[in-house]
Amino acid sequence: MAGVAEAGSDGTGVGVSGAGGVGGVVPGGEVGSDGAGVGVSGAGGAGGVVPAVPVVEAVGVGVGVGDERLRRWRLVLGGGSAEGTGGALSGRDVAVDRALAALYGGGGETDGRGRERAAGLGASAPSVARWLGDIRTYFPSSVVQVMQRDAIDRLGLSTLLLEPEMLEAVDADVHLVGTLLSLNKAMPETTKETARAVVRKVVEDLEKRLATRTRATLTGALDRSARVSRPRHHDIDWNRTIAVNLKNYLPEYRTIVPDRLIGYGRASRSVKKDVILCIDQSGSMAASVVYASVFGAVLGSMRSLNTRLVVFDTNVVDLTDQLDDPVDVLFGTQLGGGTDINRALAYCQSQITRPADTVVVLISDLYEGGIRNEMLKRVAAMKASGVRFVTLLALSDEGAPAYDREHAAALAALDAPAFACTPDLFPEVMAAAIEKRPLPIPDTAG
Repeated sequence: MAGVAEAGSDGTGVGVSGAGGVGGVVPGGEVGSDGAGVGVSGAGGAGGVVPAVPVVEAVGVGVGVGDERLRRWRLVLGGGSAEGTGGALSGRDVAVDRALAALYGGGGETDGRGRERAAGLGASAPSVARWLGDIRTYFPSSVVQVMQRDAIDRLGLSTLLLEPEMLEAVDADVHLVGTLLSLNKAMPETTKETARAVVRKVVEDLEKRLATRTRATLTGALDRSARVSRPRHHDIDWNRTIAVNLKNYLPEYRTIVPDRLIGYGRASRSVKKDVILCIDQSGSMAASVVYASVFGAVLGSMRSLNTRLVVFDTNVVDLTDQLDDPVDVLFGTQLGGGTDINRALAYCQSQITRPADTVVVLISDLYEGGIRNEMLKRVAAMKASGVRFVTLLALSDEGAPAYDREHAAALAALDAPAFACTPDLFPEVMAAAIEKRPLPIPDTAG
C-alpha cells in the first residue's frame, strides 16, 4: 500500500491518498473542528467509490492521539491481513466497520475477528432496511445519500426500491428520484403512491431552495429587457442613453447633450418572453431532468413568461400542460432510450411565434441519433430569426458529463456554446439570455 497520510495540528485527523485496493476512487474529506472526520482519496475495494467517512466518535478520555489515529486508519483501510495497523475495533466502531464493509468491502479479507470482509447487503428488503437504519445512525445525511447511491450502483439494489417499505426507509435526493423515474414503468401500483410522495418531498425542497431567487432574478431581467423612450429618472439606462447620444458630444464642454433617453420598462402582467425548455431524457441526464422540471414549474408560474417544456428521446413529448405540478412532469418522462435532437428541435421550432422574444434552452449531452446536419441547420435558422439559443450539457451539481465534443464544437461555431450549468447558476444564465447579453459561461466548461 502506497498511501499518503496527513494529520491536523492536533494529530487527530487523517487524510488518505492512494490507499486501498484496485481502482478505488474516493473523494477527499475534511476533518471537522472536533477532529472527528476522516477524508479518504484512493481507498476502497476493486472499482470502489467510497465517500469521505466521518468517524462518529471524537478522541475519548484516556485515548492517546496515536491510538486515535490508528483507529481511524483501521476504519479507513477496512482491516484484513494487509491493512498494517494491527489495531482491533470494539464497541460502536465494530458496527460502523460492518456497515462500511457491507458496501465497500473488497472481498477475501477478514475484519480482524476472522470473518470475511466482503461487500454485500443480501437480497432481502429487511436486511437492506436494517443497513439503511444503521448508516443513518452513524453518518450525517450528506454521507448517507452518497452511500445509498453507491449501494444502488454497486450492489444492484434498484429492484428493492420497487417495495414501498424500502422507499420509506431511504433518504431521498435528486439521484434517488432519477433512479425511481427509470423504474417507473416497472413499478407496481402499490409502490407508485409511495414513490410519488418521495419525489414530491425532493421537488418541494428544491423549489424552496431555487424558486425565490429565480423569480427575483428573472423579474429584474424582464424589466431591463423592456425599453421605454420616456423613462423616469431612476429608470434610465445610462449606458444605452450615452451610446445613442454620442453624436451630441460637445468637446468644448466635454459634455453629451442627450436628445433621446432610453430606460428600463417596469413589470407588467403581459407576456414579455417565450421560453422553451427542450430536455434530453436519456438515462445519463436523470439529474438534469429533475432540476429542469422544477425550473420549468417556477418559470411557468411567472405571468411575464410563456413557458413550454418538451422532453425527448427518439420521440418528443410536450409536457407544458403539466407544468403546474413538477411531480406530474417527472412521472411523464421516460428515462433511457435513444436520442433524436433534430426531431425535438423541429418540434420546438414549430412552436415559435415571436422569434425575437423567444429563448430556447436545449439540455442534452449532444449524443445525436438523428440527422446531425439538420440539427445544426435548425439551430442556425432559429438564431438567424432572432431566437436566443442556449445549450446546456447538464443542469445539475455534477459538472459536465460525457458529451459529444464534435457537436459541441459545431454549436460553438454557430455562437451557441455548450456548457454545464449548476442549478445555482441557471437563473443568471436565463437572465442573460432574456436581456440578450453574454452568457455567464463557467471557466471550467469543457
